[in-house]
Amino acid sequence: MTLRSGELELSIEGSGSSRRLRVISPLATDQKGFEGTSSESSLGVVLEGPLSAKNARAVRLVAPWLTPRPLGLHTSAGVGDRLGLATPGQARAFKNFGQGIIPVFAQQSIREMNRLNREPQDVLDDATFGCVQAGWDGAVGADADHLKTTQEIDRCLAAGFTSFTLDPGEYVRAVSKNVSDQELLDLPWGDLEDDLASMTKRYRELDIDLEGGPIVIDDLEIRRAAAKYGTAVAYTVGMYRHLINVAQYQVEVEISVDETDELTTVVEHIYMATEMRRLGMDWVSYAPRYVGGFEKGVDYIGDTDVFSESITRHAQIARALGPYKLSLHSGSDKFSIYDLASSAIGPMVHLKTSGTSYLEALGIAAKFAPELFREIYAVSREAYRGARASYQVSAQIDNTPEPQGVPEQELASLVVNFDSRQILHVGYGAVLTMLDGNGDKALDQGLRSVLEAHEIDFEEALEMHLGRHLKPFSKELK
Repeated sequence: MTLRSGELELSIEGSGSSRRLRVISPLATDQKGFEGTSSESSLGVVLEGPLSAKNARAVRLVAPWLTPRPLGLHTSAGVGDRLGLATPGQARAFKNFGQGIIPVFAQQSIREMNRLNREPQDVLDDATFGCVQAGWDGAVGADADHLKTTQEIDRCLAAGFTSFTLDPGEYVRAVSKNVSDQELLDLPWGDLEDDLASMTKRYRELDIDLEGGPIVIDDLEIRRAAAKYGTAVAYTVGMYRHLINVAQYQVEVEISVDETDELTTVVEHIYMATEMRRLGMDWVSYAPRYVGGFEKGVDYIGDTDVFSESITRHAQIARALGPYKLSLHSGSDKFSIYDLASSAIGPMVHLKTSGTSYLEALGIAAKFAPELFREIYAVSREAYRGARASYQVSAQIDNTPEPQGVPEQELASLVVNFDSRQILHVGYGAVLTMLDGNGDKALDQGLRSVLEAHEIDFEEALEMHLGRHLKPFSKELK
């Protein structure tokens, strides 16, 4: 497919490791900023060059809509890409099922980047070239996900990311039922620019009228909220101030406390939002720890009626104290709640998916390269005990078959079945970085070769699978 920008035509030629950027222009001077080899043809001046950082920057210069921008309160969805090959298929899903939803193709957590030895620039540039391949002519965002340090912020600023998901989850404390005085005394009151008496008085006088009636917060509830989230608020504010002070271009912030053990109550949401606003923060989306199970790669676990009631209240708070979007993290494959969430939140929503595109790649391998897939499954299964610590998963190895015991015709079912699906989901690090006896990443290279040979199948699988995610949120915009 060709991407047009004025008189320039851009495309990705070849496949796999031999892919090249082609730029066709009437004059050689129009290709300023690109690197490669130029030649003249009946079409004009043709430049072919590598998929390099320099050429990615040049693409974003001549096709400025591919330069990520803050998305504000617009409906949006992030789709992770562990292999750097999924953007064309993801773009098809947005074109055909996600009208009105702005995509975030460049999205990856620092945790995943480190595990895969990728740099933020790699993530952004892979998405840019994927957009060229797909002929994408709409706006895009770029999300540096689950950032925990200012050093991580700096790495992603240098690459050009525009959305920064700040994750203070490590500073969310487990608190006792009645909250001791010591738990409150231990809060970083100086960083919070506050004290216990002032905070207590502030919430006694707080007047929040949500749809359905006013919220009354008693002293015990706010003491618990402060003890649980106070240190996290202080840390988040420090991260935010660093970002705003260092950024040389416009950025936006999401707050994420979804990867914690206990759910975020209505009062705790109010506390975080009120304190962050008091301390000068501005953010566009917030991801609480919702009720029920938002485990990786599988549908929602829990009572959907309880979830609907809970997310409705969270959405009311986001409208009353913002407005800001609610973000659904670990949002992939939660098909049973998409309509409920869409109805409760409306258009101010951000859906975030990650490893589900990788699972679609494994589905292609299971179909067309069964022995390669069998080895990927074996490595994932072996790595699961260590890898699971970073994720919300409940799969049990004992519930999955031994790799050699699965008939070839049943291998594809491992990508679908609950336990094996989660094991495959979180085993990507071992699969994509494992070296063979020759020092080669044999599984990574093998998987890429399969996807190269079955490129259209991969794109179609992504289109249909991600389309199921996007459609419930797209309908709200019509």
